[in-house]
Amino acid sequence: MHIRVDDMVEVLTGDDSGSRGRVLKVDRAAGKVIVEGFNRVYKHVRRSQRNPQGGRLSKEMPIQLSNVQLVCRECGKATRTGARYLADGSKERYCKKCGKGNGQLAPPKARYAQA
Repeated sequence: MHIRVDDMVEVLTGDDSGSRGRVLKVDRAAGKVIVEGFNRVYKHVRRSQRNPQGGRLSKEMPIQLSNVQLVCRECGKATRTGARYLADGSKERYCKKCGKGNGQLAPPKARYAQA
């Protein structure tokens, strides 16, 4: 899973398809992400001390990971990502369209370092 918090993603399906937003939360076990401002629903809340007014609360719901695609920082296009090892042995994700790096996935390991 190459999507992390604070990444820009493009929504591929649903009511918000074609829109871009920032990832707020990633649920790796369920394979879902919450994107800022997308897939909003109304939750009806009854009056309480915590919420004295009551009424309808608008909140973001999770989106399946297969329905979002990472937006490359370099070329600005929605793209698939790959993983590769760098010369120092660290693992990074990269854009399949332009080939530029998009952040580190793992710290350097001696066994993957190229001599």
